[in-house]
Amino acid sequence: MKKRVIKVLSYIIVLSISALLSCKKTETATPIGPPPPVEDSFSRQTVGITAQKIDTKGNISDYLLYIPDGYNEKKSYKWPVVFFLHGVGEMGNNVNVLRNVGLVKVAGGKPFVIIAPQCLSGWWNPQYLDILYKEVLAKYHVDPTRVYLTGLSMGGFGTWDWSSARPEKFAAIIPISGGGDVNRMPNLKGMPIWAFHSADDPTVNVSNTRMLVNALKALGNNVKYTEYPDGGHDAWTRTYANANVYTWLLAQHK
Repeated sequence: MKKRVIKVLSYIIVLSISALLSCKKTETATPIGPPPPVEDSFSRQTVGITAQKIDTKGNISDYLLYIPDGYNEKKSYKWPVVFFLHGVGEMGNNVNVLRNVGLVKVAGGKPFVIIAPQCLSGWWNPQYLDILYKEVLAKYHVDPTRVYLTGLSMGGFGTWDWSSARPEKFAAIIPISGGGDVNRMPNLKGMPIWAFHSADDPTVNVSNTRMLVNALKALGNNVKYTEYPDGGHDAWTRTYANANVYTWLLAQHK
């Protein structure tokens, strides 16, 4: 009886081992690895400069959009974006006048998206600019850590005003021939800034920029400041023609 039980148990063990070996032979291993890269989905845009509409329910209803070469092909790359604010002479309801002004005038070949709103009347208002900002980041394939702001004359004032009201929105600013509220400079204590002005500016006195720069330096901000000895109110043509300006700007990240 004992021998019979041992024989049965041995038979069961042999069958179990055979079944186990059979499963191992037929089992197909599933490779484990990183998931395939997912391309960002975004709308194709017309390369170059086009006019766009926006409903801010305020004094901005149009803006010029510059899309650089390669924008539609580089599907995994998020582009830097520069907001450009014009001066009082370009105020109105014909957005195409901005094509020959400041940063937009030299847009060709630039490796970033440009957003140039037109102020219908009054003054640059951060409330309405915020609406534009939100739409741009949602609509275009841009990098939220590389959003920059620049402007000339009234747009220089607008650059100081908007950035000091919403410093978290920008990686760096370039105000030209403008001015602002010195009491709001603590809001820009950590902001990378390169300011420009002409010493002989007859329209916006250079003291407007000097005062803000000195306040920032007192706060510990390593602000860059270029003061041209001449050139009158137009401190922007030389600035936007300077390749070093863009090298510095694009090196800044939030």
